[in-house]
Amino acid sequence: MTLTDPASPSPCSRGEYPDRVRLPLGFDAARMAQDVERLEPVGWTPHFVTQNYDGDWSVIPLRAPAGARHPILMIYPDPMATVFEDAPWLARAPYLRAVLGAFGCPLQGARLMRLAPGASILEHRDHDLTLAEGKARLHIPIQTNPDARFRLNGTAVTMAPGEVWYLRLSDPHEAANAGDRERVHLVIDVLANAWLEALVERALTA
Repeated sequence: MTLTDPASPSPCSRGEYPDRVRLPLGFDAARMAQDVERLEPVGWTPHFVTQNYDGDWSVIPLRAPAGARHPILMIYPDPMATVFEDAPWLARAPYLRAVLGAFGCPLQGARLMRLAPGASILEHRDHDLTLAEGKARLHIPIQTNPDARFRLNGTAVTMAPGEVWYLRLSDPHEAANAGDRERVHLVIDVLANAWLEALVERALTA
């Protein structure tokens, strides 16, 4: 099905990607939260880039570079890694496995990321995470609260549980949880392909 008038180049075909796009996908946040509860006994690993945050920012890897076994190596975004595999803990999370299987683009790393109450992620850039260069990071909130915020290029991005967001994280961004509940996101690194570009285009032209 043609999504736009072929005589008018789409924003995606010109490489003009906005810094945030809510994709036309959605998942059951309650079922994702149930899987998070199943994984709680695994334990959360503190994020290794300690200069980028204050408080408790921690991770459970769901997909990782092939052969990685230590949790730190499983969450490290190795720029040389080309082959990724499911982490052992994904087998305990059937709905999260189904969520990852719904994406029609190549998956790289995937992880649960928890920002505890009172914690903050300092403003920083992830320089290679832009659709224009072929790689994207997608956020799916699982649990959040009205006092958890995410700012990209100085303006707030309001993301509800179960929504899927592309964020251009090569730009300055920061987050903070001033609420009394943990903020948990499923974060997925993917490679751009025609499926993802069509999805972004559909969101932009809806």
